[in-house]
Amino acid sequence: MLQQPDPDPDEYTFGFNNTSETSHNAPPPSSNASSPPNSSPWDQSPPFSATPSATSPLSKSPWSSHVEPEPESYSYTGLMGSLVREEGHIYSLAAAGDLLYTGSDSKNIRVWKHQKEFSGFKSNSGLVKAITIAGERIFSGHQDGKIRVWKISKKDPTVHKRIGTLPTFKDTVKSSFNPNKYVEVRKSRNAIWIKHVDAISSLSLSEDKSLLYSASWDKTIKVWRVSSSKCLESINAHDDAVNSVVAGFDGLVFTGSADGSVKVWRREMQGKGTKHFFSQTLLKQECAVTALAVDPSATILYSGSSDGLVNFWERDKFLSHGGILRGHKLAVLCLATGGNLLFSGSADTNISVWRREEEGHVCLAILSGHGGPVKCLAVEEDVETRPDGGGGGGQYLGLQRSLDKSVKIWRVSGQAPAMQPPLPQGPPSQQLQLHQVESFNINPAQAFPAAMSFSSQNSNRGMSQMRKY
Repeated sequence: MLQQPDPDPDEYTFGFNNTSETSHNAPPPSSNASSPPNSSPWDQSPPFSATPSATSPLSKSPWSSHVEPEPESYSYTGLMGSLVREEGHIYSLAAAGDLLYTGSDSKNIRVWKHQKEFSGFKSNSGLVKAITIAGERIFSGHQDGKIRVWKISKKDPTVHKRIGTLPTFKDTVKSSFNPNKYVEVRKSRNAIWIKHVDAISSLSLSEDKSLLYSASWDKTIKVWRVSSSKCLESINAHDDAVNSVVAGFDGLVFTGSADGSVKVWRREMQGKGTKHFFSQTLLKQECAVTALAVDPSATILYSGSSDGLVNFWERDKFLSHGGILRGHKLAVLCLATGGNLLFSGSADTNISVWRREEEGHVCLAILSGHGGPVKCLAVEEDVETRPDGGGGGGQYLGLQRSLDKSVKIWRVSGQAPAMQPPLPQGPPSQQLQLHQVESFNINPAQAFPAAMSFSSQNSNRGMSQMRKY
C-alpha cells in the first residue's frame, strides 16, 4: 500500500518500481528474462560462487540476494545482494542501525531495511550528493548548494518529514538586508556568506554530533550548529573545489580539494562560540584529492586521489605520513572505514579492501562486478554474525554504489587471509607501505574484515572533470 504524498510537494514518502535488471560480481551470471519475481524485492538464490550457473532467476526483481553462509564460516566474503534502479544514478549512501539511505539524481532519497524497501522522501531541489545522519535527523546535501534537514516521525517510522533547510529562510532574508553579510564569491559577484553558491560535495558531523560541516565546489566549508540550524562560520578553505570534509580527532577537521591539497583545521572554543583555525597542509600534489576518511578508532586519516593512490597519516606519530596504498588503476572516488578495515572505491569499477595491521596494511580482496565507477561506500558491522561478541573478528557489510545505477552489498570477514601471493612492501626508510595489486583479481568468494561502526564517506564529483568529484 503506497502512502499518499504529503501536501508539501518537497517532502513525501513514496513506493518503488520493482522492475529492473541486476548485475553481479565478475564473472557475472547471465539473466533469464522470463523468470518470475519473488514477492520480496530481495530474491533468494544459490550462494555466490566463482563459477556461476548459466541462468539467473533475478532479472525481474530490482534486488537480488544470496543465501547466508553457515554461522561458523567466519572467513566468508561474498556478494549478499544487488540493486539496479532505472530512475537515476545513485550519488550518496548513508546507514544508521538497520536502515540504509540512498540519494540519487532523481532527487529521491530511498530508505531500505533488512534488504527490503521501507520508505522514501523527495526534495524537488537538485540531486542528492551527500547524506549524513545524527540521531533522528537526516541531513542531505544537494546540487543547488542547500542542505535539507529531515526527521523520522515518532508515530510512523516510515515517514520522514522535512523540518528545515540550511541556511534557514529566516536567516537568508535577514542576511540579505545587511550589506556586511555579503562576500565576493566570484569575480563581480557577491553573495551572503551563510549560503553555498555551488554544489555541496560532502557532509560530516563532529565527534559529539553538535556541529555539521559542509564542503562545496565553491571552495569553502561551512560550520553549522545542529541544535539551532545556525551557520557559525564560512571558511575559504582551498583554491579549487572542496571534494571532501571529515571531522576527525582532537578537535581537528580535514579537507581535501581539487587543488591537490589536504588541509587540517583546528577547532577552538571562544566564549560560547566556536572558531576554526588553519593548522597545516598534509599534502600538496598536482592531482585532485577526491575523498577522505578517518578510521573508527580515530588514529589514521586516509586520503584518496585522482591518480589512484591512497595516502595515510597516523595520529600517534603527530600526523606524520604513514605511507601509500596502491590498489587502483584509475581515480579513487570514495573511501570508507570499519574497525581495522579500509574500503577504497575507484573509477576502475573495483573496491579494494585493506586491513590495518601492526606492520602496515595488507590487501584482503578486490571486489569487482560493477559496470561503472564506484562513487560512494558505506560500511556497517553485521553484529548478528560476530563470533565472539567483541570487535575485530566479526562480519562486516560493505555497501557500494556505482555509476551503473546499482548498489551492491557485500559481507566481509574480519578473519579473512591476506591476498596471495604477498604484495610488495615499500622500503622502510621511505615510511611507505606499497601494495601493487593491479595484476590480481579476486572474485567475491575470498576475504574481507573490520569492526562495525557505520561510517560513510561519499565522493560526489562528475566524471567529466577529473578535478571535481
